[in-house]
Amino acid sequence: MIAIDGKTVRGAKNKAGKAPHLVAALAHGIGAVLGQVAVEAKSNEIPAVRDLLKTFADLAGAVITIDAMHTQHDTARVILGRGADYVMTVKANMPTLYRQLKNLPWSAVPAVSAVSTGHGRRARRTIKAVLAPAWIEFDGAAQVAQLRRTVTKTGKKTVEVVYLITSDRGADPAALAGWVRGHWEIENRLHWVRDVTYLEDKSLVRTGNAPRVMASLRSVAISLLRPDGHANIAAANRHHARDPQRTLKLQTA
Repeated sequence: MIAIDGKTVRGAKNKAGKAPHLVAALAHGIGAVLGQVAVEAKSNEIPAVRDLLKTFADLAGAVITIDAMHTQHDTARVILGRGADYVMTVKANMPTLYRQLKNLPWSAVPAVSAVSTGHGRRARRTIKAVLAPAWIEFDGAAQVAQLRRTVTKTGKKTVEVVYLITSDRGADPAALAGWVRGHWEIENRLHWVRDVTYLEDKSLVRTGNAPRVMASLRSVAISLLRPDGHANIAAANRHHARDPQRTLKLQTA
């Protein structure tokens, strides 16, 4: 499982007020960064994701999770062309497709639910999946799913319904829900760590490629520490700072 998402290096704004925007690929579960590209100055994140995918010669057996911005026909083709499958999210930003998926006879489809708690909230995720209708025009589309998230926090309940399109024919509803939930590791285990632990958004490094290089170095540090068993990157940094030999051993392991 590979999650792909972008992040702006906010502290590196140039004189025109523009900051570098980087797109990274993170392995679910492992929490290691597999690749990263910069968004071109006059472009956006959508083609950058395709550029990142093209840096991988072979992704056979992998499943790529991406957010609603990247639910694009060309992106689906690139993923399939690398031998991988995709899980794409459809939200209200694609009103026609969202409405078409919403109008499917979901009431007749059996549901799978799971509940999680933590950080003072309770979340129930209910998912239903069916074979992709013939009118779905995404290359390789095999299944579509409805995912309902009901979150209760401090007595307040919020409900969000999104739809999924996947090229994976064998994935059951519970697996699809797990993959979508796992996608947010890229926010919690990469972007958040770079911001909070490494203070990326407060960095004033902004000359040339320096912001991109520094972001890459932060990602490399995270990618070395997580497979070594460190869940808390801040604590891992303190651990290695106390003895430089630990860092050398980690780099040569």
